[in-house]
Amino acid sequence: MIRVVLDTNILFSAVFKSSGPQAELIRLIVDKQIIPCVSPATLAEYHEVLARPILHHRAAEVEHILYLLMGIALLVVPTTSVTAATDPDDNCFLECAEAAAANYLITGNKRHFPDTWKKTNIVNTREFLNALEDRGEV
Repeated sequence: MIRVVLDTNILFSAVFKSSGPQAELIRLIVDKQIIPCVSPATLAEYHEVLARPILHHRAAEVEHILYLLMGIALLVVPTTSVTAATDPDDNCFLECAEAAAANYLITGNKRHFPDTWKKTNIVNTREFLNALEDRGEV
């Protein structure tokens, strides 16, 4: 099964659009075609960002997505600290990806990350969906 780490901006986009590539990622998670991987730090980031006032009118969607993740995600506890992201807040996603041996880290801000991290490919949503399509997995 394919393990993925989702940057918070992916969840943020999924909250705003019930269709499109980010919503497709959520469907793949619900259908258990991919395994989301989280760590205590990524969960804290999700909760902090998704609780911002801009999303208050989307509270039901936020709660639904977080509930899904909590029920399905693989929780890992990173043992190494990483400083490779250009935005220090994004290092927790690299740490999670390494601890989970994730196949992909999916982000809307690829410029904040190296092209790969250990064995994890850093991709945007469309690149990930295309890779699954190429493998015949969607």
